[in-house]
Amino acid sequence: MRHRIILVCSALVLALVTVLVVPSFLKAQGQEVQPGGQGQGQAGARGGQAGRGQGGRGQPALPPKAAPRWPDGHPQLGALAGERGIWGSCCGSLSNAQTPYQPWAKALYDYRRNNEFEPHTRCKPSGGARQFVTPYGTEIVEMPELKKVFIFDIGGPHTFRVIYTDGSAHPKDLVPSYYGDSRGHWEGDTLVVDNTGFNEAFWMDRAGSPHTEKLHFIEKFTRSDYNVLDYEVTVDDPGAYTGTWTNKFQMRWNGAQELFEYVCQDNNFAPVLLIGSEEKVDRTSIIVP
Repeated sequence: MRHRIILVCSALVLALVTVLVVPSFLKAQGQEVQPGGQGQGQAGARGGQAGRGQGGRGQPALPPKAAPRWPDGHPQLGALAGERGIWGSCCGSLSNAQTPYQPWAKALYDYRRNNEFEPHTRCKPSGGARQFVTPYGTEIVEMPELKKVFIFDIGGPHTFRVIYTDGSAHPKDLVPSYYGDSRGHWEGDTLVVDNTGFNEAFWMDRAGSPHTEKLHFIEKFTRSDYNVLDYEVTVDDPGAYTGTWTNKFQMRWNGAQELFEYVCQDNNFAPVLLIGSEEKVDRTSIIVP
């Protein structure tokens, strides 16, 4: 009986010490006492949340990490020197219910939604916003000394686009191509890119919005913080639409990732990506190298 009384008294003393002493000790260490008696120091409140803009339990959200900048002051669109990083995909569909289609363009768009014979899945380059929907993301490499910006679509047919930032105009008599000709300049923290000279052999977005060789594409890239790249695109194509129209998207930063070799296999049949509503592909025929 005596031992039982001693044990009960010891437990009461320990509980009293926890209630009275521990909070004072934590406060002296610069830590806050949360409801329920949990201490949360500065390191604990921010640990594991760096770059996410979130505080710990009961803490206000931390401001996002600022975008890195070049010596001339404009934001750096790619990875810092000695680091890695790519931008995740964006831009499922540029068009929406308010897009000013010409009748033939709307009919073609509706057909493509049900018959996904997309050139990209057959190893063709993807111009326009479609470049930023390629698998595994996009790598942007700025070379200020060359006055050029390179955009590599990782999950594509080993293609890339060059944006010239030397102030030069579009060449005359451009031969239409998948990526067209891109000329960029900085307006504050935004890279504005004027694109023209496209062919009609690609889809300019994942949904199959039509375009013609009259396509004039204006892009705006703004790295609003370390982890976000705002992308705005204006479509001006009098051959397919009755007026200009604009859409906006965001890309998220994937640190520690980088460009890798992606093999796009010609004649690679896939029932979902390549032939729309078909349920199977006959693979019994002999494949000749």
